[in-house]
Amino acid sequence: MDGESVELWLDPLRPLQLDGTRLVLAAEPGLRDWIESRFGRCLAAAAANVLGDEADVELVPDPGPAGPAPLAPVLELDEGALNPKLTFEQFVIGDSNRFAHAAALAVAELPGQAYNPLFIYGPPGVGKTHLLHSIGNYVRAFGGGLTVRATTTERFTSEFVAALHAGAVDRFKGRFRRADVLLIDDVQFLESKARTEEEFFHTFNALHEAGSQLVLTSDRLPRDLAALEDRMRERFEAGLVADIGAPDRAVRLAVLRKRVQHDGVRLADPEALHVIADRVADNLRALEGALIRVVAFHSLTGRALDAELAAEVLDGLYPARGRLAQPVPTPTIELIQQMTCEAFGVTHDELVSHDRTARIAWPRQVAMYLCREHTDHSLPAIGKRFGGRNHTTVLHACRRTSERLASDQDAFDAVRTLSARLRGAP
Repeated sequence: MDGESVELWLDPLRPLQLDGTRLVLAAEPGLRDWIESRFGRCLAAAAANVLGDEADVELVPDPGPAGPAPLAPVLELDEGALNPKLTFEQFVIGDSNRFAHAAALAVAELPGQAYNPLFIYGPPGVGKTHLLHSIGNYVRAFGGGLTVRATTTERFTSEFVAALHAGAVDRFKGRFRRADVLLIDDVQFLESKARTEEEFFHTFNALHEAGSQLVLTSDRLPRDLAALEDRMRERFEAGLVADIGAPDRAVRLAVLRKRVQHDGVRLADPEALHVIADRVADNLRALEGALIRVVAFHSLTGRALDAELAAEVLDGLYPARGRLAQPVPTPTIELIQQMTCEAFGVTHDELVSHDRTARIAWPRQVAMYLCREHTDHSLPAIGKRFGGRNHTTVLHACRRTSERLASDQDAFDAVRTLSARLRGAP
């Protein structure tokens, strides 16, 4: 049973009596039969775990509180709705997703003020959900108590239908319309669901009018969601629409390197990652799945985790497509600093100095940003090479750069050009 269902249907139950192994719970009269038929077995199993096999759960109509009615609880984030591993720090930036990442970070830092709504679209497996969860995790950590609601369109639909059957639509509305930030994944599934689309339309309007932030993802542009009503598509297009494309080879390699580093996988030959990156080109989920497959084969057979093993394991699922590209070397911090100095006309001494004038501060922020995205060095290690700065300063520089990229076309072009040079692009 997922956390959303527990919060919606079981949290309101009120314990009335515990007599030995008999537990009496009070439910709203209109919901008692629904809860008993849908969750009776789950409640019985939970009681048996605590009270023993003889436990008996009885649901009775709630007679109402003896005193004044309790205040409605403040709706907080469903802890199970966000994946804590999907953060901005773990997101790998490339030309295909740089704008969407910058927009997402701006929204996370200024919910309801930067871009509202933010509509992120792209094919499956390119990082839309990662950015969505990154926003939620960032707001939860730094939002000063703002409430976040994260869900998928399918879950929104199923809970709305259940609320209709149970006569609990007002409670359903309250859960979604009292959030400061609403994150909805896969809104394309609203198509051909007239009742759900109607409810979502009113939820969208209520939140937007209240100044709450909305972030939506889809596999298509709003205008291509032909089965939705015009008024819904117009709402989606009213804010910022940002696209994510298929990851380029540099991004695929960076994703694999981060995953290997995070999981503590020891490579006998780094070329193994190049083989995987060349075989799986369009989908990051499939890319990580291919890595897991190769690592599992290595663990089960004891063979060295090298390019030969990777090619053998992936031959059936992902055949080689002609001659593989040459390996992409990981740029060094020194190279990034040198290229940044050349691009902005500053010296290395100025770049690593404590000079905070705009002429020096912006190139320094760009260089730190590029070091984070194009090297495997930690934030403290990067800061050390920039005049002994700490990791907080580096993280701040990365955030400021991302924000500027979302609003300054010249800055965006300059960083994109530097990134292409670091990847060895012509």
